[in-house]
Parts: sequence; C-alpha cells; structure tokens
Amino acid sequence: MNYGYIGLGNLGGHIAASLIRAGHQVTVYDRDPSLALRLSEMGASVAGSAAEVAAATDHVFTCLPSPAVSELVLAEILPRMKPGSTWIENSTLGRDDIIRLGAVAEAAGVRLLEAPVTGGVHLAARGEITVLAGGDADLVALHRPALEVIGNKLFHMGPLGSAAIIKVITNMLAFIHLVADGEALMLAKRGGLDLKTAWEAIAASSGSSFVHETEGQLILNGSYDIAFSMDLALKDLGFAMGFGREFGVPLDLAGMTNQTFIKGKAAYGGEAQSTQIVKLLEDALGTDLRAEGFPARLT
Repeated sequence: MNYGYIGLGNLGGHIAASLIRAGHQVTVYDRDPSLALRLSEMGASVAGSAAEVAAATDHVFTCLPSPAVSELVLAEILPRMKPGSTWIENSTLGRDDIIRLGAVAEAAGVRLLEAPVTGGVHLAARGEITVLAGGDADLVALHRPALEVIGNKLFHMGPLGSAAIIKVITNMLAFIHLVADGEALMLAKRGGLDLKTAWEAIAASSGSSFVHETEGQLILNGSYDIAFSMDLALKDLGFAMGFGREFGVPLDLAGMTNQTFIKGKAAYGGEAQSTQIVKLLEDALGTDLRAEGFPARLT
C-alpha cells in the first residue's frame, strides 16, 4: 500500500517507521525537515509539502498537535488527494472536530478513519502501541494490515467520533493516575521507605497501574522524559471535561487533575513534560523523588 505520513514528531515518526519496516511504500513530510532524515535512510520518500504527500500517495496518515493544525493540513491535502482515498488521523482530536472534519473530507470525495493511539511513545517505537479506530468497518478492514504493524492491539470502537471518546477517557485516567502516583511515592519517601523497593512493592500490588510501572520510573530517575507535554495533557483533559458536561457525568477527579495541570503549566511552562506535574509536590515539600536504577527514557 502506498501511504503518506504527515507529522513526524514523537509519535508520528515512530508510526511512519513501523509502516516502512513492514514494507509499505511511504512518503513523509514534516515542517521540520530534520525529522524526515531517519525515515529517508529507512527508505521513505521525502516530500516538500503536505500537498506533495497527498499527490504522491493513495492514502494519507497524519499525526498533529491540535485540531486547528489538523484542519489546516486537511485544507492543504484535500485538493490533491485522489477520490476514494482515505485520510487516517492518528492525532487526538475532539469528537466534534472528527465529525466536522470527516464531513469536510467526505464532501471532497475522501473518507476519514480516525485512529488515535495510546500506550506511550516507547510502545510506538516498538510497533506495540494500541490503535483505537473509529469509522466505517470496510475502511478498518482495508487498512488493517497497516494498523496492525503500527500497534499490536487494534480496537474498532464504532462510527466516527467513537475513538475520540475512548482516547480521551484513557488519557484522562492516565493523568489522574500520574498525580496519584506522585502522591503515593511522596508518602513512601516521607515515610522513610527506600523508594526503589517501594516502587517495586507498588508494582507488585493491587495499587499498581500502567502509569506507575512506566512513567513512575521516569519520575524516580528525574528525567521526567515521557515525550508528552503539559499543553497536550491540558488539551486532552479539556476534551474530557467537555464530555463530562455533555454526558451529564460529574468528573470530580478529572476536574481536580485538570486544575493541578493548570498549576503545572504555570510553574514549568506548556512545553514541560507532563510527568513534571509530580514536581509540583516535590517543590512544595522540598523533597525529591530520586532513586537509583531507573531509566531516563522508556525503551
């Protein structure tokens, strides 16, 4: 299959690399040309613009930082995409954005398959991230070979918009777990426990979580390097709070977590790592959460 990939950042670059390794013909573009170098060495063709990607390929993936950027890129690629082709969106967009942009694409003869991913950049690098698909079943079937090399778990959630809902839910849970894990580790530290042993005990207990077992290691290392920013966390928490209002679900924990991330952005900036939310507690108490034997980045 001849695919284009636009947006080669922390997630997109790894997803595009998985497609190339699986033998797909891939044409890539990012406004930062340096991000395409590794993919070019792997065999990708490098385009000079998003429009060039659309003209050179049968179907186009995108992985972009916000709905506004996705809309701008869609406006650039739609005039050059072939009728009947697919726009496959790996970005995390709101449900309303997905439905609205899907209608824009459909009016131009292009079908949208939403396919946000979850699990972390380290799993994307290994081709083991989870793919959450929303759209028509025949599109999922058509692109299943590509989606299954991106990740080792694929869930078709339903029609357009369905994947946006579940992706926001998974991220909401991850941010709640992250704040909770920081509090738990701080209790262990201030209680005089060895943090490495405490981390291991939590990981082997009923209180463990995916976030503890992954991002918890980066907190204890002190790098906080999860390759996901405060701004992105606040975007996703904003989507969650919107769903809570729409569906009539009080999201008390999500609301408190959202306020905590607002404080985190004010303290460290929107580009700071989302895991640095735990640093708010470290700084407030003058107590760091360092332990030996933990990696600076997940692999």
